[in-house]
Amino acid sequence: MSWPLVSIGDYVENVSSWNPLKSASQIPFFYIDLSSVDKDKKELDRNSISKVLPSEAPSRARQLVKSGDVLVATVRPNLNGVALVSEEYEDATASTGYCILRPNIKKLDGQYLYYWVQNTTFVADMIGKASGANYPAVSDKIIKESKIPLPPLAEQQRIAAILDEADAIRRKRQQAIQLADDFLRAVFLDMFGDPVTNPKGWEVSSLRDLIHMQGGFAFKSGEFSDSGIPVVKIGNANKVGFTTKEIAFVMPKKPEKLVQYELYPGDLLMSLTGTVGKDDYANVTEVTDHYEKYYLNQRVARISIKSERINKEYLKFLLAHPKLKGEMTKNNRGIRQANISNSDIYELMISVPDTESLEKFEKLVMRSKDIINNLKKCPDLEASLFSVLSQKAFAGKL
Repeated sequence: MSWPLVSIGDYVENVSSWNPLKSASQIPFFYIDLSSVDKDKKELDRNSISKVLPSEAPSRARQLVKSGDVLVATVRPNLNGVALVSEEYEDATASTGYCILRPNIKKLDGQYLYYWVQNTTFVADMIGKASGANYPAVSDKIIKESKIPLPPLAEQQRIAAILDEADAIRRKRQQAIQLADDFLRAVFLDMFGDPVTNPKGWEVSSLRDLIHMQGGFAFKSGEFSDSGIPVVKIGNANKVGFTTKEIAFVMPKKPEKLVQYELYPGDLLMSLTGTVGKDDYANVTEVTDHYEKYYLNQRVARISIKSERINKEYLKFLLAHPKLKGEMTKNNRGIRQANISNSDIYELMISVPDTESLEKFEKLVMRSKDIINNLKKCPDLEASLFSVLSQKAFAGKL
């Protein structure tokens, strides 16, 4: 059975807006910006949502959201930045970079709508209607004029319940990966102790004696293209981990002059620039094997180990520890944009455990990596299952 196609805009309610900068209020509010949605999990990322004062609000902070609203990012529709607003963010303010869909609950189930805007049919429609080569976007009007198959409310709720179960499988895998990572962090702390206070009394050394930091090359915007050698920018080495989404490419005329900026899978990176007050820089990531070779862009540094006294796995978990990260970022420079330098890293004094402990931890990490890698092989199957169910559901074939 096929369902009638209706315009989304006919089944959603109006959303209120305000201008915090013109408000007399001094009460901080939650601000949901375009980076606040986890595009893989299709949910709000709590760590990326901050409280801001009305007098310091970004100009795009305008839309008042309610629990149950569906957020759809209007920029880069191919990334499908969608999320459902939870009770925690009732009355939060969202960026104008989102189209806020507030379903009329007597006619349109919110969970059903949430899954529809993830459906490949909707995403393909938005990609096809987006304008702008470098910053493709659609308007609220385009989203609201797009069609959604609309069965009776009870059937919408039944479909949403089925897709909820399929989505739960994906989330359990993600939780298992997170648990494996949390386990390693706990083991690190148990084996080596607090990296700042050094309660186990390990030998102490400056990072300058143990590592080398290689800064990136200042590629010009006109050099980037859609093919060639991928370039790792700050957005590719963030707190979520290394990503090749939206990666840029260059085709250098004299590659021999860029040898020192070459990156390979397994290299460690650190982002040196972020936003003041946010945990979005001084992040340590490891280059993946999506490509054989990359180039390093400015404000990202490659970390090479030059001493046998430490190994990569220890260093990676050490630099990612919140307390040590706090030491790295406490002297950041900038008013809105935070910057740290290679010297900020070199000057850190760190504990250097004995070789036996380092090797034991390295072996444990490698075994855990095998488990995590096996878990990460599942998404393709899960995504395929979810996509098939979704297509059948919205076609009235479930």
